[in-house]
Formats: sequence, structure tokens, C-alpha cells
Amino acid sequence: MAGGDVMARIPVQFRLNGEERAEFIESGTTLFHALRDTMGDTSPKGGCHQGTCGACSVIVDGELRLSCLTLAESCEGATIETTAGLGRDGVLHPVQRAILDGFATQCGFCTPGIVMAAKALLDHTPNPSREDVVEAISGNICRCTGYEPIINAVLAAARSNSQNAG
Repeated sequence: MAGGDVMARIPVQFRLNGEERAEFIESGTTLFHALRDTMGDTSPKGGCHQGTCGACSVIVDGELRLSCLTLAESCEGATIETTAGLGRDGVLHPVQRAILDGFATQCGFCTPGIVMAAKALLDHTPNPSREDVVEAISGNICRCTGYEPIINAVLAAARSNSQNAG
């Protein structure tokens, strides 16, 4: 910082995985850095930091967002979901369970972003077609597994959800 300039710290408040959070952050901080560095939620992964890999995907007010491109201050009053908040009482979310059961992960780096993309899809489209799943995860790069096991796992989660609902 030239000449001893001090970055402005601003308050931001939102609901993170069901818990009210209020923090002071530097203006211009991405949601990715606010979540990981300030709030301790390391579940969004930092891949490209340019919005092309999807590893940092989170759900903000019901919509999938890339946390590396989203300013934390733009989330004032929002509801934010990350993979850290999906499982309850030691029970995996249906998408997490289907990915595990379907052997749809190897290194696991892309998995949090893919889980959030799949959850966002199923929240809006409970009975998706294969094409819907392909479109929903198209912003997520997986270099290990390949996409067929992931697509099959998301479809299995949708079937599981519809069986549990009916």
C-alpha cells in the first residue's frame, strides 16, 4: 500500500450454513477469501481464482455462484450454503452420499463445487434429465474421475430424493 494507505474494513452480515455471521472485511474481498480466511469455512476450494474451474462454487440465495468472483460485500443479508453445511448430525446430504456410493470422486478437489452445482440443480429441478445434469455441472472441471460417474451419481441422488418424497 503506497504512502501507508489503510484498506477500508467494512461490516458484512449474512447467514452461512444456517448460522448468522457478522464480520469486518476489507472492501473488495471475494466471498471465497471471506469464507476461508475470515470465517474458517475451507470447504470451497481455490482452483483457478478466475471463474473457470468451479471448485469454489457456493449457493447464494438459492443460486449457484463462484465465490472467487463474488464480492463478499455483495452478499450482505444473503443466505449462503457451502458443502460444510450440507451434512447434518453425521448424515451426508443425498448428493454427497450418491457421489460417495457411485465412486464419483478421486482426488476430491473438484467435489465441493460439483456437490454445490448438483444441489442447486436438484433444488430447482428435482427430477432432472441427463442433459440437465450435464448443463448444471458444465462449469466444474474434473481432471481425475471423468464425468460419467458424476452424472450418474447426481441422477441417483435425484431418484433417491423422489423415492424419499413419495
